[in-house]
Amino acid sequence: MGLLPVNTLLQEYLTVSKETSSEIEEKKSKFIASVKPVLKEEEALEFINAIKTRYWNATHNVYAYIIQGSSLVQRFSDDGEPSGTAGVPVLEAIKRTGVINAVVVVTRYFGGIKLGASGLVRAYGKSALTGLEKSGIVKMRLCTEYGIKLDYSSLGKVQSFISDMGYNIIDISYTHEVEIRAYIPEIKSSDFEKSIINLTNAKVSLIRGSSLYAPA
Repeated sequence: MGLLPVNTLLQEYLTVSKETSSEIEEKKSKFIASVKPVLKEEEALEFINAIKTRYWNATHNVYAYIIQGSSLVQRFSDDGEPSGTAGVPVLEAIKRTGVINAVVVVTRYFGGIKLGASGLVRAYGKSALTGLEKSGIVKMRLCTEYGIKLDYSSLGKVQSFISDMGYNIIDISYTHEVEIRAYIPEIKSSDFEKSIINLTNAKVSLIRGSSLYAPA
């Protein structure tokens, strides 16, 4: 999964881990939920249009998305279904999982049996929730990227410390010295630097990189 741009208002948040699709059937109507993580509204709209093109002969392509950038954006569409019976249940399913930066399109192929307002609400909500659960939920955490240059003699204890703390080691390079690249939660960065300096008796070079969101 790609790293997301930083919104400094959030230390961590939940989102979907990958693009997926899932299918359910309700009274002979087929509901296909297409789910994707997105970083901005333009990406959500591109995905919605792509799904509409893919399922051009569907009865309805209902959608909803929640995106957190400099402000929170929430949108939904019933796409011709009775007001409140389609887009809102899809949006509520997203809220129920607690995810943001995600778009869900629920495609319906009418099976000949009317579901009624309550039936539509249940079907669209169930389809969206099934799709979201299949996509997998991941926690993204605001981190600082560090380059840690040290002697081979300190590698074992530093590597163990980073792993024991649950932080993400991205890469280790071996030359005349060792360089570890790691993502450290931003709120822990000061304590992390002090711990690494103590572990290596100050025989270390810490290169502080950019801030980004990474899977926790």
